[in-house]
Amino acid sequence: MSVPASKPARLANSTRPVLLAGALVSVAVGLAGCKSEGAEYKAPPPQPVRAAAVTLSTATETRSYTGTIKPRYESDLGFRVSGKIVERFINIGDKVTPGMTLATLDATDYRLSLESADAELKAAESSRAQTDADEKRFARLTKEGWVSAASYDQKKAAADEARGRVERALRSLSLAKNQLDYTSLRATEAGIVTALPVEVGQVVNAGQFIARVARLDELEAVVSIPESRIDSDRSAVPSVTLWAAPDLAYEAKLREVSPQADPATRTYQARYSILKPNDGIGLGKTATVHLAQMGNGAQAKLPLAAVFKDEGQPSVWLIDETHGRLIKKGVEVGAWTETSAIVTSGLESGQKIVATGAHKLDAAIPVRIIEVVQ
Repeated sequence: MSVPASKPARLANSTRPVLLAGALVSVAVGLAGCKSEGAEYKAPPPQPVRAAAVTLSTATETRSYTGTIKPRYESDLGFRVSGKIVERFINIGDKVTPGMTLATLDATDYRLSLESADAELKAAESSRAQTDADEKRFARLTKEGWVSAASYDQKKAAADEARGRVERALRSLSLAKNQLDYTSLRATEAGIVTALPVEVGQVVNAGQFIARVARLDELEAVVSIPESRIDSDRSAVPSVTLWAAPDLAYEAKLREVSPQADPATRTYQARYSILKPNDGIGLGKTATVHLAQMGNGAQAKLPLAAVFKDEGQPSVWLIDETHGRLIKKGVEVGAWTETSAIVTSGLESGQKIVATGAHKLDAAIPVRIIEVVQ
């Protein structure tokens, strides 16, 4: 009776491999179905890119030097006599006109000298009148034989001395007037006060520096040029821009180059005259002198991010707008700047290239232009 009881158990164990095989077949069928669905190819969407149009222009080499705006003419003014400053009518930054009084000295002593010279002139004129009369009278008496010729000669000599004394007195009076006038310091040219090292109450000497006036009609950009470039930059075409207004360029002309280099920096100071200055150019402003040197051939200025290296060769992505695809193109780069690459060959005017992110693109994926940058 024990045998029939064990037989169903053996049958149950024998069905397990069959069930396991059925499950494996189901999984395989499911995987096969997934594989067949993934086999359907879908084209990737076009890559959005920013493009730049290639523009070829005459090759130029431009160098830039930073400097400051300075006047061509700047005068240090001072009194022509010594004395104590009693008034000052200007401050630094004030504009002056020709003949404008800038400061005055105490004129008491010079006024007394003028009065003394005037009194001396009057005395000399009185003496001259007396001696002239004596000379004329003795000349008549000598002619009539009443006095000797020696007496006449004495009167004539006295008259000549009196006339000379009058001349000296006139010059002394003129000098005294000038000295009194020199107690007022006046501007000789229109300009702006850039330095004023004295104060009221200060005693100054004749010729001492009192005020510096810069003329505004002729302004210059002063820069320092390395000695390795000074010869080639002499023939370059200059222009000047200001940091305060970088979009406005001024025509310039090289006026002067220092004959010797600075011993510390080994640079030569160059002064470029601004041909048509306006009120926006202020003294001391930071200026940049751009020197353009004409070259040979044509070149294109591309954004720096548009150029990548393919096996060491500078390359760009040309955009085939008709088919919406990319074409890799090798180029020659003549110069690199902080923001751009100067391409000297490999491109034609009018072509469009990828402007940014060139190193991330795949030629197998189509593209579409979303923006054309300048």
